[in-house]
Parts: sequence; C-alpha cells; structure tokens
Amino acid sequence: MPHLLTEAPAVGRWERIKAYVEVTKPRSVFLLVFTAVVPLVVALQQAAFSWVQVSAAILAVTLACAGANAVSCYVDRDLDAAMLRTCQRPVPSGRINPPEKALYWGLFLFFAALVLGWRLNPVAGICLCGGMLGYVGVYSLWLKRKSAWNIVLGGFSGGLPALFGWTAVTGRIDLLPVLIAGLVVLWIPNHIWSLAIFYRDDYARVRVPMLPVVTDIAKALHCLVLTVLLMVALSLWIGYVGSWGPVYWSIALLLGAITLVLSVGIYVKPTQANAWRLFKFSSPYLFLLFSGMLIDVLLC
Repeated sequence: MPHLLTEAPAVGRWERIKAYVEVTKPRSVFLLVFTAVVPLVVALQQAAFSWVQVSAAILAVTLACAGANAVSCYVDRDLDAAMLRTCQRPVPSGRINPPEKALYWGLFLFFAALVLGWRLNPVAGICLCGGMLGYVGVYSLWLKRKSAWNIVLGGFSGGLPALFGWTAVTGRIDLLPVLIAGLVVLWIPNHIWSLAIFYRDDYARVRVPMLPVVTDIAKALHCLVLTVLLMVALSLWIGYVGSWGPVYWSIALLLGAITLVLSVGIYVKPTQANAWRLFKFSSPYLFLLFSGMLIDVLLC
C-alpha cells in the first residue's frame, strides 16, 4: 500500500485547534454520547444522582469517545491516506504532524475520561475501558484489516456508551440497558455496510475486507437485511421492556418501517444510490429512536 501521508502544511493556531477537534470525529461523538445520555436519564428515575455527577458522566463519555476516535485515526493513518473518502482527515493531510500527536491527544482524552468514569463507580469505568479496547484493540488493530467480521465483532464497543450511561447512575447492569446497547450494536453493520457498498472501490483498493468487498453483493445484502430485521425487532422489544409510551412506539414503528423499506430497496436493486439513501437515513434513525425514549421519560 503506498504511503501517502503528506508533509505538514503551514496552519495557523485556529486551524490547528480545528484539526485536533476534527480528529475526534465530533459527529460520531455526538451520536454516541446521545446514546449514553438517554439511558442515563432513564436511570435517573431509579436512583439519586446529583447534577455534578450527571455532568461528570456526560463529560467522561464524551472524552472517552473522542479519545478512542483520535487513537483510531492514528492507527488507521495509512488507510485514511490511501482512501479518497478519508485522505483529507487531519493526520493523512498533515494538519496534525507528526501523527503521534493524534495518538497522544487521544490517550490524554481517554485517560481523563477513565479517571472521571472510575470516580463515578467501577462498573462505569469498566464500560469505558471496554469501549476503547473494543474499538481500537479489537476493531482497528486486529480485525479491520483481517476479517469480514470486523464491524460485527468490533461493533460491540459501539453499544458500551449506552451501557455506561445506565451504569454511571446505578452502578449495575440490567436488562433494559443491555437491550439498548444491543440495538446500537445491531445498528452499526447497517450503517457501515451501506457505506461500504457505496465506497466499495475505495475499500477494495486498500484491501480492507468489509463484507461487501470480500463477498458477492447478494450475500452481503442478505447479512445487511438480517441485521436490520433484528434491529427493528429489538427496538420493539425495548419498547415492551421499557414500558415506553405512545411517542416511542410511534417513532419505533415508523422509523422501523422506513428502514425496512430502504433495506428491501437496496436488496432488490443494489445500486450506489440506494446504498447512500440507507446510509444517510441510518444516523437519523438512531437519533430519533433514542429521542423517542427521552421524550417518553420526560413526559411521564
């Protein structure tokens, strides 16, 4: 694989700050933190928790997600440099140079998060550790370049922010937060595989064995539709276990139906346009579904 990292361009102070923010993938952080905040608010109905603790929990999961993303950008710097979709990220573009600065920045953020999380309770701290080990260790360092199971097994880390939100308040693991975390885990393949179908040539060029790259499209779409079916079914189970009201049920049924239609659409007609539609809808799906939980809790 060609080494395409560029020399450091001359950047001003604000551009440098922007690069260090960008390497944490803020949009990804926002969505993951939101999946933590909702179970946290739900758990507040069961346990006393001060606003100082709430603030510490939100800051901890924000720093942990940002740190893990920054470290993964360092680990994936050669892949990012070779892919058209990612070559302008701060590390391959040279806006953070040398690349080790992204690593140190990410580790600093993560260890700050770990201190905050551990002070809340050990179970919450373990959830944060699991997120870093799963995303960076299992996904980025181990499976991403070696196995088509990369996003399936590595995706378990994506559910840990939701589990952290609950455990930060209660200090224990219960069925409802496990199901909510599982929903995020099942959402990740749909989100990533639809993107990989759209950017199939990009992934193939750098030999990242995403499922749509290493197998025929029909088999990949079988797996994608299966995960969507499981995700939608789990969203309904969550509604039952959480005893949610009409807001959540309406949103879950509507969004589930739309996702299924989009998934069947790409299965019947596997075009880049259909893959892009499914990918673009996946993030609003997760955000709006969790919003439904939040609204129902606040209205009760």
